[in-house]
Amino acid sequence: MAIVSMGGTEYNASLQMIEDVKVGDYILLHTGFAIQKIDEEEAKEIFKLFDELEVINQQIDEEEKGKKVV
Repeated sequence: MAIVSMGGTEYNASLQMIEDVKVGDYILLHTGFAIQKIDEEEAKEIFKLFDELEVINQQIDEEEKGKKVV
């Protein structure tokens, strides 16, 4: 087991599905299981995509607030 961090939130993760994981490695986490080890460049690209999705979600929320139900 390991404690992993994303966006300042910590999660418990089972490492039984992947080998050779060390402190500082990047992993893909799904439902509490580390399913793949990834390199730093790929992790940065994933973080960038998450940031873009957050901006889109905020825009949608703002649009929804502006709609009135008649």
